[in-house]
Amino acid sequence: MNTGMNTEWGIIPASYEQEPAVARVINCNRGTYKIAAGDSHFNAVLPGRLRHDTVNAADLPVIGDWVTFEQMDDRAIITQVLPRRTVLSRKTVGASSGEQPLAAHVDVVCIVMGLDGGRNYTARGLERYLTIGWNSGATPVVILNKADVAQDPHEVLIETEVTAPGVKIILTSAVDGTGVEELRETIGRSRTAVLIGPSGVGKSALTNALLGEDVIRTNETRKGDKRGRHTTTNSRMYRIPGGGLLIDAPGLKELHVWGDTDGVDAVFEEITAFARGCRFSDCAHDGEPGCAVQEALQTGELSEERYLSYLELRRELEFLATRTDARAKHQEHLRQKKFGKMVKDLKKHHPKYHMKKNE
Repeated sequence: MNTGMNTEWGIIPASYEQEPAVARVINCNRGTYKIAAGDSHFNAVLPGRLRHDTVNAADLPVIGDWVTFEQMDDRAIITQVLPRRTVLSRKTVGASSGEQPLAAHVDVVCIVMGLDGGRNYTARGLERYLTIGWNSGATPVVILNKADVAQDPHEVLIETEVTAPGVKIILTSAVDGTGVEELRETIGRSRTAVLIGPSGVGKSALTNALLGEDVIRTNETRKGDKRGRHTTTNSRMYRIPGGGLLIDAPGLKELHVWGDTDGVDAVFEEITAFARGCRFSDCAHDGEPGCAVQEALQTGELSEERYLSYLELRRELEFLATRTDARAKHQEHLRQKKFGKMVKDLKKHHPKYHMKKNE
C-alpha cells in the first residue's frame, strides 16, 4: 500500500504527491506560520476567506500539517490544509467542549515526565497523556527524564510499567546523555515525533541533546515544586541529524483528554481484560451485577487508584462525546445556513434573476 512520498520533511499524503506546491508547517505562533518545502522556508499567512470559511477552528493549520500554498515574493499564502493521517489533540481549556490540535501527522508521541520530584511525575497525569497519545493514532512512548537526579529511577520505572502497560519506556538524562541514543533510534530516520509533557520536565534540553547543539534556551525549574517556566512558548519542528523530525511543544498546565474511550481502554488494558468476564456486554463497571471488574477490585487484583482513574477518564470522554455531538449538529446548521445565504446571493445577482424580476 502506497502511503505517500518520503521527503526530508516527512511523508506527503499519497493523493497529494503531484501537487505543485506542498509544504509542511514547521512553526506556529499565535496565528502566524512558517512552512518548509525542501530547503525553502516561507513565512506564511492564512487568507481571510479560508479563515472565515473554516467553521471548526480545529481544522486550521497546526504544527506538522501538510498544506498547499501560493508563493508571493518572500512569503506564502496557505490555500488548503491536507487531510490529517494522525492528530494529537486535547480538549480546549475552559468551559468550551472544542478540540485543540497540538500536532498533526505525528508517528511517535513522546510523553516526557521528570524524575526530579515535585509534580513532574504523577501516575494519574501520565494516564491522561497516554489517553490522548493512543487516541491520536500515533504510538506513545514514555520518557522518564532527569534520571541523573532521581533517587531511585528503576523504582519509578517499575511503577511506570504498571501505569503504561505495553508502552516503551526510556530512562533519559540530557545532562549525561543517558538514553538519548535509544530515543533517537525509537524516533527513527523517517518518522515525526512530538515531545509533550508538563513544563519543567526537560523537553527542550532533550531536544538540544538530540540535535547535538543548544538551539533552544533552557531555564531552571522552581525549587519549591519543580515546575517549569515555559522555556518553549510556541511549537517548532526540527530535523534530527541522521534522520527523523522532532516537534518541541510548549508545556501544558492543564490536560483535558480528547477522543473516544478506546484510548482509555488501551491505557487500562488490565481493566479491559477483566471486563471480558462481565455478565453484561454493556457493563459500566460501576455496581452492575456480575461485574468482573468489581470482583477484581474486591480481591485486590485491581488497585482502587487505577479503577477510580479509569472511571473518571471514561466519564469525562463520554460527557465530552455528548457535548461534541451537540456542537457538531450546531456547526452543520451553520454550514447549511451559510450555503443557503450563498445560493440566495448568487440568485440575487444573476442576470436571469433581474430579467425575470423586471418582466
